[in-house]
Amino acid sequence: MAVYPDLDALSQLAEHVKLRRPNEVVDATVVHDELTVTATAAGILDLIEFLRSDSSCRFSTLVDITAVDYPSRPQRFDVVWHFLSMYQNHRIRVKVAIREDEMLPTLTGIHPSANWFEREIFDMFGILFTGHPDMRRILTDYGFSGHPLRKDFPTTGYVEVRYDDAEKRVIYEPVSLVQEYRQFDFLSPWEGVQYALPGDEKTKG
Repeated sequence: MAVYPDLDALSQLAEHVKLRRPNEVVDATVVHDELTVTATAAGILDLIEFLRSDSSCRFSTLVDITAVDYPSRPQRFDVVWHFLSMYQNHRIRVKVAIREDEMLPTLTGIHPSANWFEREIFDMFGILFTGHPDMRRILTDYGFSGHPLRKDFPTTGYVEVRYDDAEKRVIYEPVSLVQEYRQFDFLSPWEGVQYALPGDEKTKG
């Protein structure tokens, strides 16, 4: 049996958060049966601590941290945190918009599990978290160039990696496509194409 969120309770929680944290909360709305709080970058630590400790919230479990890239915006990135309150049976999404040259404070002092999440965001998007105990890449190799989940990162990457038997080591080389791009005809076969394929001549006569 599916369990649906109590929309009235979520709406009340949105109003409660906006009322109690007016300096940190830009907006709090229930959309698609989920509560989303838009916060300021400067107030994110105070807001997260409030959401964890307030008796009406008690969002004690950090589920995930991710980011979204909007290259055309002045505030290029949205950083998004997802929290769970097992006490209130509620979920909440907190998001902050930042510029490419901005940094955010680490949440590791409040939620130690933020450590690897923040390292992944740094690795994939290049967003830095001040005060983080170990701000290193976590998914890509040492010396990797760029951040793969940015929209301007090329799908082929910048380098390719292979093991060289002669030198007995891993070699990094500029990407070279080993096969020329094929020419595809994207006309629908149901609408009819204007050329003859090999074997078509057998159907004539």
